[in-house]
Parts: sequence; structure tokens; C-alpha cells
Amino acid sequence: QVQLVESGGGLVQAGGSLRLSCAASGLTFSTRAMGWFRQAPGKEREFVATISWSGGSSYYADSVKGRFTISRDNAKKSAYLQMNSLKPEDTAVYYCAQDRWGGATSRLETYDYWGQGTQVTVSS
Repeated sequence: QVQLVESGGGLVQAGGSLRLSCAASGLTFSTRAMGWFRQAPGKEREFVATISWSGGSSYYADSVKGRFTISRDNAKKSAYLQMNSLKPEDTAVYYCAQDRWGGATSRLETYDYWGQGTQVTVSS
């Protein structure tokens, strides 16, 4: 059974930090890129960050660049999103996803597997 399970979301004040985790099971992990996306109420799902299969390449949305850091541990079949200097506009449900290929990509349509999401709420 393929599963991506996110954890680490919650309520935090503006300027605070959270670390999201994504645990994978039932799928090939070490050879596929991973990504984080988010969806705020009434808005479309948007790209946040992606990391290549080896961890050697990563890309970020301009809105989070310099504040968020994506990482992965292939031995643990896990991906992470460290979020610092959080802003109210970061409030959303955050999803991790696995791409069908190994290269980091922001293209939502090539991500085959998705987690159920974890809520992040940033208060002002």
C-alpha cells in the first residue's frame, strides 16, 4: 500500500518555525524527486519546494525562498520541510508528493503520489 504521511503541522505565531515531515511507505523512494505543495482556502494548490532523488538539487517558490528548506533522508524514506520566519500568508494545508522522475521539478502534473496533507496556521 502506497502511503505518504505528513506530520508536524500546527498553529504558530508569525515569525515562528515549524518542521514538516513526510514518511513514505510502499513505494520506491530513493530514486524519485520529492516535493512540497500547499493549498490555502479558495486557492489552487501551489508549488512550495522540490528536491532531487539524491538531494543534490532543490528549488523553491519565490514566496518561500530564503525562509524554507527542503531535505530528505533516503535511508529513512522521509522528506522534510523546515519553515522559518513564517508569515500569515503561509497558512495552508501542506502536502508532500513524489514525482515519477528523479529530477527536482515544480510541475505538479508529474507528481504521482500525494499525502493527505497537514494544516499549518500562522497567526499575526
